[in-house]
Amino acid sequence: MTRGLFITFEGGEGAGKSTQIKRLATRLRVKGYGLTVTREPGGSAGAEAVRHVILSGAAEPFGPRMEALLFAAARSDHIEQVIRPAIERGDIVLCDRFVDSWRVYQGGAGIDPAFMGAVERVSVNGLMPDLTLIFDIDPAEGLHRATARRGNDVADRFEKETLAIHRQRREAFLEIARREPERCVVIDAAQDAVTVENAVTEAVFTAVEERFVTPRNEAQEA
Repeated sequence: MTRGLFITFEGGEGAGKSTQIKRLATRLRVKGYGLTVTREPGGSAGAEAVRHVILSGAAEPFGPRMEALLFAAARSDHIEQVIRPAIERGDIVLCDRFVDSWRVYQGGAGIDPAFMGAVERVSVNGLMPDLTLIFDIDPAEGLHRATARRGNDVADRFEKETLAIHRQRREAFLEIARREPERCVVIDAAQDAVTVENAVTEAVFTAVEERFVTPRNEAQEA
């Protein structure tokens, strides 16, 4: 059985990752690929329970190290229960956030890098993405979009933080892309959501197609 692929979607608040995952999933299904679409934190029963604790802010009083450990525990369960089995059966796995968000959001909280590195190695257990798409947008615009999308709902644990912190996170994502160009592709998400959102969709599919995609249905018909 052919091993599947693991593609992660990263970036700041309001960058449009969720929309683009849905669009890519639709296109890949048409081409005949098996897909698993998931998210972090969450994706498995245990990880979804932890997600609620984290995003509600209930873990915040315990400090950034505890929050980082909760994320890592959720990721470990998610990988072993959902992601790894899907890849082993040949699926393309599309994941909304993964370890890079953890590096940016928790690593930016002043936690010892050696601690972060050790916890990351245990949590991923050798599984890293084949491709990571980093959606880049000015944080002010991203937060504006996130606020409009949220409507009357309460901002989550991370959306409510200051613009300066979101700007630091943007730079941290871009630094990861610079350090790991073989894995990461930066997608310009700072385009008008109504008039040229399709341009972002095409950039996403091009990044995936150039590396991995073959038209399975067409090959089978030939």
